[in-house]
Amino acid sequence: MTSEKLRLGVNIDHVATVRNARGGDYPDPVRAALLAVEAGADGITAHLREDRRHIRDTDIAALKRGLTVPLNFEMAATDEMVAIALDTRPHAACLVPEKREERTTEGGLDIIGGRDHLAPRIRALAEAGIRVSLFVEPEPAVMEAARALGAPVVELHTGRYCEAALEGDATRTAHELARIRRAAEHGAGLGLEIHAGHGLTLGSVGPVAALSQIRELNIGHSLIADAIFVGLAQAVRDMRTAMDRARRP
Repeated sequence: MTSEKLRLGVNIDHVATVRNARGGDYPDPVRAALLAVEAGADGITAHLREDRRHIRDTDIAALKRGLTVPLNFEMAATDEMVAIALDTRPHAACLVPEKREERTTEGGLDIIGGRDHLAPRIRALAEAGIRVSLFVEPEPAVMEAARALGAPVVELHTGRYCEAALEGDATRTAHELARIRRAAEHGAGLGLEIHAGHGLTLGSVGPVAALSQIRELNIGHSLIADAIFVGLAQAVRDMRTAMDRARRP
């Protein structure tokens, strides 16, 4: 473990989900983002899906105008989304797989089979000064592929670890955590910056946060869910405390 501060990126997608359930403009994702920053978030993540099921184009533009911390623009690797990113110029663009029928992102991006599709889009974003990250499965071969594509950052998919932890399956939890650890070590050794996220909660974040190679966690659903009971600012502070506790040497 290390005393180096682990960054927290707060995903505000599901504030927009609540808003869109009734239409209109309330609750405002930008207000949620600013509250999260005041409470200790180091950055804000928002996923503009192709079907606009939660975040809207106007949200991305408003976040870019209003934030004083980095905006991480999650996006599918499509020409439409690349054009929006190039127009908006967020701090970072995280390329994720996207299927219209899924409720949430279900796994990592296929960067080995999708190399030819991804390479020109990664290059276009990078040439515009946007830091590119790839949301991927925690496997050493995938780290090699990310490095070959020229992406400086990978975000390791923690969903399977979180599912095992939630189910109380100690053997599978240990196995999935070991996968994350091996990938983080291998990727960092290749010079990649390592992030992680998907499904992390107060109960499961500690072992991942303790991995010294990981520089940033992106967390959304559990924070918005906890905010129902304790408020968003307290939910962010609680997560920040849990991350810092796990990071102490």
